[in-house]
Amino acid sequence: MDLFDKCWGFTEAKRVQAAGFYPYFIPLSDSEGTQVTVGDHQLIMIGSNNYLGLATHPRVRQAAIEATQRYGASCTGSRFLNGTLELHLELEQRLAEFVGAEAALAFSTGYQTNVGTISALVGRDDFVVTDKDDHASIVDGCRLALGEMRRFRHNDMAHLERVLAGLPEEAGKLVVVDGVFSMGGDIAPLPEIVSLCQKYGARHMVDDAHSIGVLGEGRGTAAHFGLTGQVDLTMGTFSKSLASLGGFIAGAADVIHYIQHHARSLIFSASIPPANAAAALAALEIMQEEPERIARVNQIGEYMRTELRRLGFNVGACETPIVPVVIGDDMHTFITWKALYDAGVYTNAVISPAVPSGSALLRTSYMATHTDEQLDRVLQVFAEVGRTLGLLG
Repeated sequence: MDLFDKCWGFTEAKRVQAAGFYPYFIPLSDSEGTQVTVGDHQLIMIGSNNYLGLATHPRVRQAAIEATQRYGASCTGSRFLNGTLELHLELEQRLAEFVGAEAALAFSTGYQTNVGTISALVGRDDFVVTDKDDHASIVDGCRLALGEMRRFRHNDMAHLERVLAGLPEEAGKLVVVDGVFSMGGDIAPLPEIVSLCQKYGARHMVDDAHSIGVLGEGRGTAAHFGLTGQVDLTMGTFSKSLASLGGFIAGAADVIHYIQHHARSLIFSASIPPANAAAALAALEIMQEEPERIARVNQIGEYMRTELRRLGFNVGACETPIVPVVIGDDMHTFITWKALYDAGVYTNAVISPAVPSGSALLRTSYMATHTDEQLDRVLQVFAEVGRTLGLLG
């Protein structure tokens, strides 16, 4: 068998491309946050993770420019060797303070943060337990770890307890969950998770990629539930509310020190460029100075999920500015995406394996900088498309 046979036989995406409904790898001509341009086509962007609208903020842009002018475009080395700047250490200290942890460690991407942290901690004879809706980076971290992976049904605490009760009492255990689930927009029941972990001697890690800047006055899921300082590990990314690129893990100083010396994705990757570190720092400062942005994005999330439900769309159990519109069938999802796109609304089409088979959806997400006029236009387009395609019954 030729190794490339699988490539010649991969035709699903080509069929969707030929039909004119392909929703991926679309090149943006420019971006101004809530509005983007593709060629000469202008669209309202409701597919971005730029929750606080800081990616184009003048202070964030200027911080990136000044860091590039001072340090250059790249560190040209890993954090382990020559790639650590004082700027990285300042960012880590500020992030640790922000989420209420002793220490933090910055990675080059959020994906590498999860992969490196989990694989460093979960060794042979250990167990890692995940929610079935956890992000792919968590799953990949578990695959690279030497220990065994177990999964529990989404947000099902009775099932989580059965899984934990069935593990050897003497084994090391790590439970990893998303704080806000990236496709469903719902929140992990963290108080129950923390309680179960304490009962069964497990450590816990919360992926707050979509929670930082959104929940708990921006500080994440632990703060949202009044559990600051009671979560073992908090992970976050810079590519969403922090308007940059990179990721971090925060927790007890000794644990972070261990991860720093054992996470292969940190040791063998170049550090984030100075511009990215400076941009994340500037975004963090603005987030703390302007809490009204956090209040605004949550108000928008509540408004949009309420109005989309009123129109007759299925938005699941979302509780955040991530509002999924569940279509079900893959091709119907692509067709709906294209109708919205042609009408000037940019969403994200999500199919299996990112969501369970038969649960394809349009992932919409909102920014603090969306105007009321933009939101009402989005709802108008959804209503028109929904009626035209028979989605509203």
